[in-house]
Amino acid sequence: MSLADANVVDPRRKKRVAIVLANPSRSTTTGWPVGFWWSEVTHPWYEFQEVGYEVEIFSPRGGRCEADAISDPRDASGYSAHDLITLGFLHTPRLAAAVETTRPVADLALDRFDAIMVAGGQSPMFTFADEKALHAKFAAFLAAGKVAAALCHGVAVLAHARGADGQLLAKGRTVTGFANVEEDAADAAMRAMQAIGSDAHVMPWRIEDALRRGGANFVSAGAWRPFAIRDGNLVTGQQNFSGAATARLVIEALGR
Repeated sequence: MSLADANVVDPRRKKRVAIVLANPSRSTTTGWPVGFWWSEVTHPWYEFQEVGYEVEIFSPRGGRCEADAISDPRDASGYSAHDLITLGFLHTPRLAAAVETTRPVADLALDRFDAIMVAGGQSPMFTFADEKALHAKFAAFLAAGKVAAALCHGVAVLAHARGADGQLLAKGRTVTGFANVEEDAADAAMRAMQAIGSDAHVMPWRIEDALRRGGANFVSAGAWRPFAIRDGNLVTGQQNFSGAATARLVIEALGR
């Protein structure tokens, strides 16, 4: 039996990671178009490429994906102007095109990939509850002993995905994600801009609250600090500044 036929890791084969982006949606609170967050794709992509991994991009329904505007370093707000990795990605036509023609998660073959990583942005909070194929695929990676990772609001997948026992995948696990203290800051910023009312919230629900209710041990490193944590073959990252840290834990789990 060859290594290619055996159910073992072949050290001669390049590792493969599937990055999943949320499809475009619209916020029910601000009314703004929402999507994925650039640095949560580009920073992990950079880390994976540096160690020779192959990366492919998927989305729950496939097709063109769109980013949250302020995650683009070219945006007039200047919020992400410091993000040179994303700027380089956007100015590389082959890479920029990868988000224009994503394949649907249903086409993501478990046996072709060593890890799945779900990026965040605002859209997951409005769309992931209904993405059953994504729930099933994420659970399948965990059940197969492969690495399953989620980052920032992409951790929303853990509020919905369940294992074969019917329990939430996050139950009994130590995880992180976009924290309440960060949601508070986002709410305050949007209220100052009068984008939401004084009693409203940017997000329709909160990851930290949902995962705690679901039996997870939710931890964080404080507002806007890069942070990621690995619990077995489950890796989670706190927010948009944690893309590299999340990718490095995936690499730690997979090896080079």
